[in-house]
Amino acid sequence: MINKKPRIAVIGLKGLPAFGGAAAVGENIINELNEEYEFTVYSTASHTIHRTGNLGGFRQVVFRKLPFKRINTLYYYIISALHALFSFNYDLVHLHHRDAAFIIPLLRLRYKVLVTTHSCFYVVDKWKRYEFFFQINERFFIKFANAVTSVSLNEKRKFKKVINLDVTYIPNGINLLGSDVIRNVNYKNYIFFGAGRIIRTKGLDTLLRSLNKINYKGLLVVAGDLDQNEEYKQDILELSKDLNVVFLGLIKDKKELLSYIANSDFFVYPSYLEAMSMMLLEGASVKAPIICSDIIENKDIFSDDEVLFFESNSVDDLAEKVLYASKNLDEMKLRSERAYNKLITSYNWQIISEKYSEAYKSLLYHG
Repeated sequence: MINKKPRIAVIGLKGLPAFGGAAAVGENIINELNEEYEFTVYSTASHTIHRTGNLGGFRQVVFRKLPFKRINTLYYYIISALHALFSFNYDLVHLHHRDAAFIIPLLRLRYKVLVTTHSCFYVVDKWKRYEFFFQINERFFIKFANAVTSVSLNEKRKFKKVINLDVTYIPNGINLLGSDVIRNVNYKNYIFFGAGRIIRTKGLDTLLRSLNKINYKGLLVVAGDLDQNEEYKQDILELSKDLNVVFLGLIKDKKELLSYIANSDFFVYPSYLEAMSMMLLEGASVKAPIICSDIIENKDIFSDDEVLFFESNSVDDLAEKVLYASKNLDEMKLRSERAYNKLITSYNWQIISEKYSEAYKSLLYHG
């Protein structure tokens, strides 16, 4: 019988507080379970403003950042693994991302390891030249983990098909916020697009081409970091020049971001590559009507009764769906109510965090 709280090292979130993606997933797990477990989060100064110390119920170890982004990520994974091995004593390591799988054999010298994947079997354009590295991670190194979970149901299918690995599907969740936290914003009657990093796979160019095609005169509000790729940024600015577009930049304040989504006429999510989108869940959590791409990862979450799907990467179909939504706002609101009700029963963090707790306990006491 263990009287003290089990100590869990978390590697891969890169920095808290989170402002999207896998970090938001990990942060919610920790917030829900920190009464039961003692978490230490390994971070890098490139992703958090905080220094090493206690932060909201958990300990964060922050390493200095290197000036080169790509080397910085590898350095972060390696130094985190070495610190966990030689500077502290944990009961379990929770590793996020297949990109970090190469450190699993190192961690296994001392610890049991649970890996959560957030995107596998695809490499974005900027990493194509290093595709072999990601393939080795997801096809070889990940097998060294004691257990693997995925936020994507389709990813679970692919792991079984590609490397015959049984992976546990644990979806992302959402904290349902009351309307009292949704502030008014500076704009009215607008379409909203949001992403943490605005890169090609998020599909903003598809949305802009669609709006140009129908000579859209309304307002589009865009939130996200546009400085990820200079070539793509210039494409976006060129496509926007004849449209009424407001670029807000990256919004790190979650309540502010949700406010913009909640006050929009509808939220367009044209991404053609996702594991399980937190942004999509957040849109549904504030009852925003949603138009989204019909990729399998989105259709695994919502149905046609809950969101309006368009054919992924199709400018023509998205243009038609924007026109349809603009003329049928009441019907779109009904869909948003159904999507919100689905969140309550299926994608609530209070429920989902218990699935992670079960995975922890299986390794701590039985694995």
